[in-house]
Amino acid sequence: MNDPLDFYHPVWPTHSEYAKRWLNRFPQWDTDQFDGEHLLTCIDNWLEKSRELTDEKALMAELRLVRQRSMIEIMRRDLQGKVDLFEVTEALSFLADAAVQIGLKLSHRLQAERFGEPARGDCLMVVGMGKLGGLELNASSDIDLIFLYNEDADTLGGPTGKTQSHAEFFTQVGKRLIKIISEVTDEGFVFRVDMRLRPNGDSGPLVVSQDMLEEYFVVQGREWERYAWIKARVVNWAVDPEQDAAFQQSLDNLNNIVRPFVFRKYLDFGSIRALRALHVQIRSEVSKRENQHPGSVHVKLGRGGIREIEFTAQAFQLIRGGREPKLQLRRTVDVLEVCLELGLITQEDHDKLVTAYRFLRNLEHRLQYVDDAQTHRLPASPTEVLRIARSMGFQDPGNFVKALNRHMDYVASHFDVVFGDKQEDEETPSLELPWADSLTQGFSNPQAAQDRYQHLIESSRYQALPTAHRERVDRLMPTLLAAAGASSAPDSCWRHCCDLIETVSRRGAYLSLLDEYPIARMRVSRMLAASPWAANFLIRHPLLLDELLDSRTLLTPPNLDEWKQQLREMLDQAKMPDGQPDLERQMDLIREQHHAQLFRILAQDLENLLTVEHVSDLLSALADCTLDLILVQAWDQLPKRHRAQPRFAVVAYGKHGGKELGYSSDLDLIFLFEDSDDRAPDLYAQLAKRMNRWLTTQTAAGTLFETDFRLRPNGEAGLLVSSVASFEDYQRREGGVGAWFWEHQALTRARFCVGDAEIGKKFENLREEILQLPRNWDDVKKEVLDMRHKMLEGHPNHTELFDVKHDLGGMVDVEFMVQALVLGHSHFYPELTQNKGNIALLKKAGELGLLPANLANYVADAYRQLRAKQHALRLAGHDKSRTSDPAMMVLRKPIRTLWATLLGEEST
Repeated sequence: MNDPLDFYHPVWPTHSEYAKRWLNRFPQWDTDQFDGEHLLTCIDNWLEKSRELTDEKALMAELRLVRQRSMIEIMRRDLQGKVDLFEVTEALSFLADAAVQIGLKLSHRLQAERFGEPARGDCLMVVGMGKLGGLELNASSDIDLIFLYNEDADTLGGPTGKTQSHAEFFTQVGKRLIKIISEVTDEGFVFRVDMRLRPNGDSGPLVVSQDMLEEYFVVQGREWERYAWIKARVVNWAVDPEQDAAFQQSLDNLNNIVRPFVFRKYLDFGSIRALRALHVQIRSEVSKRENQHPGSVHVKLGRGGIREIEFTAQAFQLIRGGREPKLQLRRTVDVLEVCLELGLITQEDHDKLVTAYRFLRNLEHRLQYVDDAQTHRLPASPTEVLRIARSMGFQDPGNFVKALNRHMDYVASHFDVVFGDKQEDEETPSLELPWADSLTQGFSNPQAAQDRYQHLIESSRYQALPTAHRERVDRLMPTLLAAAGASSAPDSCWRHCCDLIETVSRRGAYLSLLDEYPIARMRVSRMLAASPWAANFLIRHPLLLDELLDSRTLLTPPNLDEWKQQLREMLDQAKMPDGQPDLERQMDLIREQHHAQLFRILAQDLENLLTVEHVSDLLSALADCTLDLILVQAWDQLPKRHRAQPRFAVVAYGKHGGKELGYSSDLDLIFLFEDSDDRAPDLYAQLAKRMNRWLTTQTAAGTLFETDFRLRPNGEAGLLVSSVASFEDYQRREGGVGAWFWEHQALTRARFCVGDAEIGKKFENLREEILQLPRNWDDVKKEVLDMRHKMLEGHPNHTELFDVKHDLGGMVDVEFMVQALVLGHSHFYPELTQNKGNIALLKKAGELGLLPANLANYVADAYRQLRAKQHALRLAGHDKSRTSDPAMMVLRKPIRTLWATLLGEEST
């Protein structure tokens, strides 16, 4: 006796009862003659007749036959392994789009014949939601539609003069369209239509104007609707080619309504809770149904199913899509690809999620191919399981089930990582006053900690919060108190926690982040305890909380070239509705992204992953990149430009020039140009002023840098921008009419920063030439000593503490000695003009015999330690770099010894 299961092999066409029925009726459909043509081409050709039909009944019959023939061809190719998953979903979506367009054209024409065309070229805009919007339709999917029109008005009137309001007109058009597509006839149906995603669902009007949609989003729009609108796509074009311009305007207007509703400008972690709630609701419904199908697997809504992959991708979209336009996509696999690119998921996660998605979507199709049924559940019958297994390429159903379980288990575990940090049923500890002693173990002043919390909850800000925000604060504070108690500095950490919560309490997204992500709370507490400066920076820029989530990006050395390119793309995409650059958004973007990079450097610094020199190098390079971006933006936005690229350069002085920037350092800059055009001086002055506005303007995202231009020729009395020739002339002239000694002293720490490379090269050559001029050593010593004396007078220290920067034996002594060496000896030793920093130049001077080598090396190391101490004091929140640390006091002696050896005086 033959094995009855042999009946199911090969799988085509015996896998599908639906296919067998239609092939019995139309055997000519089972052919491979179309294999050379793309599926879309075949379907498009088969639709040609329906496009010419003007009778509603005939059109309905023709569309249904095209649908059945298309389904047979899609199934045949898919089950024979001739097409990819995404060719299948694209073909199904194309068929749906075409059916809507063809049905709408006839519906509109029939209605217009009675009541005339709508005013101002208005027409019904059909929005495909869900899988249709994402070009991801499955084999037996219904299509989720929303009907919109542009504005309220009346039609122009039919042959009898009768008119209709646009609402009435498009309601009738929409009803006829639904009938043409979804009514079941002898030929079946084209697609089932679901209109429940429209505003107010079944209780709302069938069609709504765009103004009504916008008002609905503002007043009633719910979180799950943001999720639904992610994939929204207008699936029809204008009914009449002459209406294209009006339709395009309506489409642009719709995008401007939908985009801010779906994609918030700030990081929106509140979406996690909304998606989780929606998922819990879906799982609850599935569980009820599973009671009727014990042991069965639901590949769409079950644990580890398709929906959990979609939710994972859409969580990233809802949270970050407003700040990362790349995430504003529709197809799930495309979103996962961008998540990988942005470092939101690992390569392994990406590959496994996409593989699971392909497997589950293919399985979904094969379940539906059997009888064209809208099912997602694996059958219970062993015979039916074998049918499905073989259609998936498995001869052994046991291996098929193992593969299915492996994919779904992985999806479920990854889903839990994204959505499972916060347990909804976890008990929130109480912070009712007065506190028990156990709550503040480790605090040096428990009463002060309690008083700070009491001040928070009694404040008018807290009392005025929406109920949901206040409840979230109440949930957060006990966990933050515990985190502060476990930190290295509980008292200050708790104060900063309260300050942070007060700052972000009106922004539910930030509260959600801390509520949803324990790892973020942990890192926040560590940072708030480690550095008051870091705490204040985070409180001023709470957007940076997002950076604390992912250690792969937080603690990975920044790739500033890649960062600059990505930010340039983001700036280019920041447009107003009319296509013009959105200057306000661009300024915010560059601030947000600069702060994010600075914050990552800060986090790595606090984790002791970077030396002080490395921190300064990174901060200086970050400033360079930022200036480069701003130069391009400022130039592009000048209204009148006589050339494509500016002949303009930025030169950095001081800490920036010496690549020793700190977290709060100013930028000392000068601007140079070389352009013979008569308009050049005024134009480049405008460019410099505009750059300064980009750098210093306070926006909602804060500021970038304070700037100082006093080192330009003639200081504050001089022009903001100098030509290369005038700058050179100024540097070469002596005495009060030209550059002073201190200006040449400042030149030792100057470098070309960004802009025109040729001008930069001329500046560097001039700098070297000026520094290498022969100078009398005694004159150099006198000038340096006089300047040092003035600096001491300007920074008096009346305490017993040692000012590691300004006091004798401090950092300024070392810096002045290096500058003296460069100015006094570069004529004989040109290598001293290389801007390599004070430590490297000290050691080079020792190698050249200008200083005792051992003492030079010792002082170089001392300077490194002083810089590290100054850095630590700044992070600790001290305005002045003063300390009682005996180890720092010890470092003064070798520095003063070298000062006396080099400059001939013990003190000034």
